[in-house]
Amino acid sequence: MFGLVRKIKREVVDKTVYMEVFGDNKVSYRVTAGRMFHEGVDIVTYGVEVEDSRTREKEEIPDFSRDIEDAVDFAEMLISDRIPPCRLYTKALNYLLISI
Repeated sequence: MFGLVRKIKREVVDKTVYMEVFGDNKVSYRVTAGRMFHEGVDIVTYGVEVEDSRTREKEEIPDFSRDIEDAVDFAEMLISDRIPPCRLYTKALNYLLISI
């Protein structure tokens, strides 16, 4: 039996940079703040961006957490471990395993 699944795309709007650190590995780590609308409710969410200034590779998780402390803690972990953009999602899953 097959059914139709409809996925609602949630977009983060009004993004601003909350914190940015340029690491010694020439990678920028940013925590962003933005808003999302979910079921008519305005939600503040925090994201994480990692950008390599040499290769211009960039990865982001625009709605990482609703708690600023979690987003900053995760960004600090990325900085201390010198994580490149290509490993952002792997580290995010590892962080999720630890934080739950």
